[in-house]
Amino acid sequence: MKFNSRRSPVYGRRGIVSTSQPLAAEAGMRILQKGGNAADAAVATAAALNVTEPTSTGIGGDCFALYFDNHKKKVSGVNGSGRAPAALTLDKIKEDGMDKIPNYHPHAVTVPGAAAGWVDTIEKHGTMEMSEILQPAIELARDGFPVSLLTARSWQRSAAILLKGPYGKEMLIDGRGPNAGEMMRIPTLANTFEMVAEHGKAGFYEGRIADSIVELLSSFGGVMTLDDLKNHKTTFDKPISVNYQGVDVYEIPPNGQGITALLALNILEEFNLAEMDPLSTDYYHTLIEAMRIAFADTRWYVADPSVVDVPIDELLSKEYSRERAKLLDPRKAVIDVERGSPTASSGTVYLSVVDGDGNACSFINSNYMGIGTGLVPKDGGFSLQNRGLNFTLDPDHPNALAPNKRPYHTIIPSMATKENQLYASFGVMGGFMQPQGHVQVISDLVNFDMNPQQALDHPRFCITDGFSNGAVALEEGIPVSVMSELSMRGHQVMPRSGLSRMIFGRGQIIMRDNESGALTAGSDARADGQAVAW
Repeated sequence: MKFNSRRSPVYGRRGIVSTSQPLAAEAGMRILQKGGNAADAAVATAAALNVTEPTSTGIGGDCFALYFDNHKKKVSGVNGSGRAPAALTLDKIKEDGMDKIPNYHPHAVTVPGAAAGWVDTIEKHGTMEMSEILQPAIELARDGFPVSLLTARSWQRSAAILLKGPYGKEMLIDGRGPNAGEMMRIPTLANTFEMVAEHGKAGFYEGRIADSIVELLSSFGGVMTLDDLKNHKTTFDKPISVNYQGVDVYEIPPNGQGITALLALNILEEFNLAEMDPLSTDYYHTLIEAMRIAFADTRWYVADPSVVDVPIDELLSKEYSRERAKLLDPRKAVIDVERGSPTASSGTVYLSVVDGDGNACSFINSNYMGIGTGLVPKDGGFSLQNRGLNFTLDPDHPNALAPNKRPYHTIIPSMATKENQLYASFGVMGGFMQPQGHVQVISDLVNFDMNPQQALDHPRFCITDGFSNGAVALEEGIPVSVMSELSMRGHQVMPRSGLSRMIFGRGQIIMRDNESGALTAGSDARADGQAVAW
């Protein structure tokens, strides 16, 4: 049985850009039509999204990418996440009288990794100059654009947060968020992009912009220094993967939470999902329970592997997953799942691009909590992320806050291949929804042969806080009888409809027919976006 989608997939041959905002998709398509490849178009799209959807993403946040080189038949990773300031310690948090880091406090700001991530992605995989790649975003920021409906609502909700800082008005109209269809300009952001276009990473991590970041954070009690910014480095991490029903699914390794999706897929391979109805109680229960078990492990083990040992190979072994799958009761929710003990070996916007040569870039960029801290550096035109909230303050936890350490990261791109050919470039944005979204869409594609749009429109569940014992939000479209039965099996059920459906994330999928070269894409109806084909 296939799910009846609300709209048709998009088809193309020479390239597709799929993202949550049409003008950003157009920016990426412009780069493809100028001869750029998937990496070039992905960075152009990410930058344009900073302009058109700054309530989710920006150069003040972090990014990750997976790139499939169709000539080499290889998937490679880019980790553009930043680190905690060198002077930010657990003792410093205590000295400041905090038992947790407040959402909008400068201590929540880790070094923004996006700017370096963009430049390094192009240097590693791209073909064009940054000045040309950033030009569409620069034009949008300087000349203005009409704001999309859902983005306008988020922008208006974020206005009060932006106004807590001295320069938040740079991202507002007369101190308020723009209305849907209203023209918005952010000229200071255009200037920031021009600095990166002209000077590369030094244009952001040194000089005027770096000075503005440090000055702003210091004025609110932050400890980030110019050296913290100057010393930031992107890493090119080898992706991790599992084979699910003949499809190799790739994720960025920890400090990202992509391993959560892979763990769940390994567990789910012990069950015959293809024989289930994709709108049935048994189907949702099995996926929810697999995610609970996966989160029980990864909310403990996912941390910065350059600082602590993360037993990745052991967590992803089929033997370990078979043992963990035994915890799954097909008739009852097992709410209190304990983390396992694998044998030791010694945590937004998402976009996808596939070019006409079959190269693919799965790219994600985020401020974390919407607008992030809402702290806007003077003449920067962007807000700083609050990704540091994903550290724990428990000194015995692998993900404990420490100087120069990357936190647990929620944003994760994904890629899938089959017999060394591109199968799908995909992702679902939205905090701890992301690995849950990855599992749900890959199951739809593999087990039920859904097209990308069907897989995205299929009603979702979300374990709301990313903990194994969390309540389960269930999307409108899941039969009421199924919701009731899931409740009777022990799940704390929370039905969601209307605008609250945004909790289920906003995804993009592009698939390629490797015989004809034809591309098929979907874009999530839970956002303003679309897939644009050429």
